[in-house]
Amino acid sequence: MTRTRPAAPEAPDDQKRATWHEARRLAHEAGACSAAARGPDAREEVPLAQALTRVAALDVVAPTPLPHFASSAMDGWAVAGPGPWRLHPSAAAASSSKLAAGEAVDIVTGALLPEGCDAVLRSENGEVRMLDHAHPVLHRAPWCPDDEPRPGQHVRAAGAEASVGDVLITRGSTLGPVHLAVAAGAGCDVLSVRRPPTVALALTGDEVVTEGLPLPGQVRDSFGPSLPGVVAALGGRVVAADRIGDSAAATAGALGLNVRTPVDGNSFEPQPDIVVTTGGTGSSTADHVRAVLREAGAEVVVDGIDVRPGGPAFLARMPDARWVVGLPGNPLAALLSCITLLQPLVAGMLELPLPTLRAVELGAPVDPARAHTLLRPFTTRPDPARPGGELAFPTPWHGAAMLRGLADAVGVLVVPGAGAEAGQLVPCVPVPW
Repeated sequence: MTRTRPAAPEAPDDQKRATWHEARRLAHEAGACSAAARGPDAREEVPLAQALTRVAALDVVAPTPLPHFASSAMDGWAVAGPGPWRLHPSAAAASSSKLAAGEAVDIVTGALLPEGCDAVLRSENGEVRMLDHAHPVLHRAPWCPDDEPRPGQHVRAAGAEASVGDVLITRGSTLGPVHLAVAAGAGCDVLSVRRPPTVALALTGDEVVTEGLPLPGQVRDSFGPSLPGVVAALGGRVVAADRIGDSAAATAGALGLNVRTPVDGNSFEPQPDIVVTTGGTGSSTADHVRAVLREAGAEVVVDGIDVRPGGPAFLARMPDARWVVGLPGNPLAALLSCITLLQPLVAGMLELPLPTLRAVELGAPVDPARAHTLLRPFTTRPDPARPGGELAFPTPWHGAAMLRGLADAVGVLVVPGAGAEAGQLVPCVPVPW
C-alpha cells in the first residue's frame, strides 16, 4: 500500500511548546489528516465475534423488518375473535395453524403467530374446560381483566422495531455487546469496521531490566507489560516492540530509518502507522530520539507541552507519513502523555471525535506548580452534602515516576497551574483503560 503523506496540522507559535489543550487538538487533527489520506484502506470486514470494541466503518441497516415475522410476546394461547375459543389439538401445529373466529391454539413466547390470530391470551388469564368430555374450550379466567385480550395485545408485530433500510448501528459507533446482538438479530455475519492504527513500540534505556529486582542504578521495565494494553484500550494494535539501548544507531533502527530488507524478496513488511518511543526525549547525551528524527527530516508538530507531568512529550511526522509519539521515560509522565497525545491521535485516525472532558467537584485542593496545566490522577468518594453526588480527590502519588496513584484512578484532573481549591469544578479526562 502506498502511504499518502497527509497535510500536517498547523502548530502554535512556530512549533514551540504547546499547551495541554493545544497538544490534544493538534494530535487529533493529525490523526484526522491520516484517516482522510488512508481512505478505503482504513476499513476491513470482520466476523461478529471479532467486532467487539471495534469502530463501525459503515452504517448497519436492516435488510428485513425487525422482527421479520409476527410472534407472541407471552406464553399462552393465540386466539381469534371473542371467546370462548375452541382449542386446536396440538401446540406444535401452532405456526402452521389457520385460526377461524372462535378458535385458539397453545403458543410460547417468540413463536410465529398463526394466520387469523387477533391477540394472545396470557396463560395465567385463561382456563381450559372440556366440552362434552371431548372438546377442550378456552375461557377467560374469572380474574382476567375485562378488556383482555384486546386486539393486538401481547403480539410482536413484524417490523415493530425496525423497517427495511432503518439504520440500526450508526457509522462511528464503538461496538459493544448489544450492538453485536442487534447486528446478529438483523442477520449480519460480518461487519465493516475501521482498521485499527498499527503501533510499534521503541523502548529505550540502558538502565532498564525486564525481570527480577533491579540493582541500584537500574529500573524495572514498566512499559513493556503496560503499553500494549494501553494501545489496545485506545483503539490501536501493537505490531512490534523493540527494546533498544541509548544509542543513535539503535534509535534509528527502531524508528525504521535503517535499510529495510524485503520479507519475500519483492515486498517490504508494512510500516506501522505510529511509532511510540519511551524515554530519550530530553536533551542529555543519552537522549537521541529528537536528534535522530531531525536528521531524518521529520516534522515536529508538538515540541514539548506546558504540562506537569509529561512536559518533554512530543509528536512528529516522518517523511513517509508515519507518526512518532515521544513519551518521557518516567512512567506516570509517559502514561499521562498517552492520554495527551496518543489517545487523540488514534481517535482522529479512527474518525472519532476528540475525547470530551467533563467537570468534577474537588474534595481536596490541588497545590499550584510551575506549569500551565497540572495533571493529577484522582479517585472519587461520596459527597456527604449531596445524596448520590461524588467528590474528586487527587491521589497523593503524582510524581512523574509514580504509578501507584494512576493504578486506582478513575480519571485525570486537568488543573490550571495556579492550582484549585476544594469545592471548585475542574475538567477531567476519564481513564481510558
